[in-house]
Amino acid sequence: MNDTIMLEEEIMKKIFISADIEGTSGIAHWNETERTMPHEYDYFAAQMTREVAAACEGAHAAGAEEILVKDAHDSGRNLNPAKLPEYARVFRGWACHPYSMMFGLDKSFDGVIFTGYHSAAQMNCNPLSHTMNTGNNYVKINGELASELMINSLTASYVGVPVYCVTGDRGLCEWMQRMNPNIAAVPTSEGFGNGTLGMHPEVAVRTIKKTVEDAMRAHKPEECMFPMPERFVAEINFKEHTRATRGGFYPGAQQVDTRTVLFEHNDWWEVLKFFSFVL
Repeated sequence: MNDTIMLEEEIMKKIFISADIEGTSGIAHWNETERTMPHEYDYFAAQMTREVAAACEGAHAAGAEEILVKDAHDSGRNLNPAKLPEYARVFRGWACHPYSMMFGLDKSFDGVIFTGYHSAAQMNCNPLSHTMNTGNNYVKINGELASELMINSLTASYVGVPVYCVTGDRGLCEWMQRMNPNIAAVPTSEGFGNGTLGMHPEVAVRTIKKTVEDAMRAHKPEECMFPMPERFVAEINFKEHTRATRGGFYPGAQQVDTRTVLFEHNDWWEVLKFFSFVL
């Protein structure tokens, strides 16, 4: 029995963590996400770091020997690397690559974890709901409101890497478990109008660590793959009509009304390039 457990742990060696802030426990206002508002931001940047560290510790306990963290909020310079375990490396800033919040992921990784994620633009599960930026009214993929979690989970599947856990607001966690109930979720907060009810920060840290460890031990990789469509219809509805006008000139894109641009393709990589230049 012990030999079997050790063998399973040896297989799980390399984990990728994509870390955002708007799904951090207790966060409720845009000021708390902005480096330019240090008196409000500093606490939540520290809590974001603690939650990422907890995910690292849970993954390590389940056998991960190498962890790459993508600091994926705003400037990409939010996490305090000194507060993370020594076996974790952090990519800070932005690579200007279509993988965006998933930069650094490749098929050599054994699993993905998302921390601090938030609901999509137009979803009422988080007062900070948005998709990639605040310049669009919504982003849809195949007719469904698309969150950053959806986009990045599709990137994980495109590379062939399973998703083991997501932490963030309750609405987003429930959405993920509808997509694949084997993917674990930690609802660190729940949105009500312009406010949130957050999990106690210490409870959040403990729960994230245990949930990540349990999730990685409980499921085979193929059980935690995010569903991958055969074709993609990406739709962006902008707040400013001028952005739709410009986006309509992207090769293969179509401006369908004053604020909306469509792009269709069978290859997720091509959709990511479209998002990189237009979204």
